[in-house]
Amino acid sequence: MTRIITSLSEISANYGALFVDLWGCVHNGITAFDEAVAALQAYRANGGYVVLVTNSPKPRAGVVEQLPDFGVPSDCYDTIATSGDSARAAMFTGAIGNKVYFMGEWERDEGFFEPLHVIDNPVEITRVPVDQAEGIACCGPFDPMADLEELRPALLMAKQMGQKLLCANPDIIVDRGEEREWCAGAIAKMYTEMGGESLYFGKPHPPIYDLARRRMIADGRATQDNRILAIGDGIATDIKGALGEDIDSLFITGGLAREETNTRTQPDPDALDQYIQSQMITPTFAIGYLR
Repeated sequence: MTRIITSLSEISANYGALFVDLWGCVHNGITAFDEAVAALQAYRANGGYVVLVTNSPKPRAGVVEQLPDFGVPSDCYDTIATSGDSARAAMFTGAIGNKVYFMGEWERDEGFFEPLHVIDNPVEITRVPVDQAEGIACCGPFDPMADLEELRPALLMAKQMGQKLLCANPDIIVDRGEEREWCAGAIAKMYTEMGGESLYFGKPHPPIYDLARRRMIADGRATQDNRILAIGDGIATDIKGALGEDIDSLFITGGLAREETNTRTQPDPDALDQYIQSQMITPTFAIGYLR
């Protein structure tokens, strides 16, 4: 049974670390949520440790650079684990070959190809057209607002050539302000449905949680799983991933599922229960917005 709470402080003393989703929880793709920032600052002031665990295809350094643009201050988190870093590690160990077809917005995602110095003897990656590639590095659509069917011919060719698609962001959709955009996860889903093989590295899949734990250990803040709380607005990513890792979760209903849960300031209990049953994924706690 999911317990609806009114503030993070009601339960935060039970946890030594938070795995916090960014988009939809801490900012909306345009600006930070002030109450969410204040809640994380207060948690850290009381000795808690915050890992921002994000399905961003960017390297950690790229997210650090981006957060001030949204108004997210550095004192509301301790470290960051990105799906991009998890996927890059796989790419530089040769998971999709040396010759790679890139899908994404290059001006935004070019950092994906920067050297990853934690990998011993990394393979040399060359960007090539799809008909010359050994695999696909997918950070997202070329145009996140366009019809994904435009990508089908290239994906069909890749599938026929036996290429694997490395998905650097398993999210299907994201809301930028009031506009909904496609993410790399939608392309990977399409590719899988076409009969291709997709490799995932962000939530809800284990590699990004392993990375988050390694970040904590590197900071001397190793924490038992029963003392970690995952926070997010994606039932199929944040909450499903937490269940897979056997850690507690706080579902932010005012994000991607705000209509389904009839969330204004808080979710409607009956609507929330119906949504949880329809998804067959049960969070430990729920709240309208992180505060």
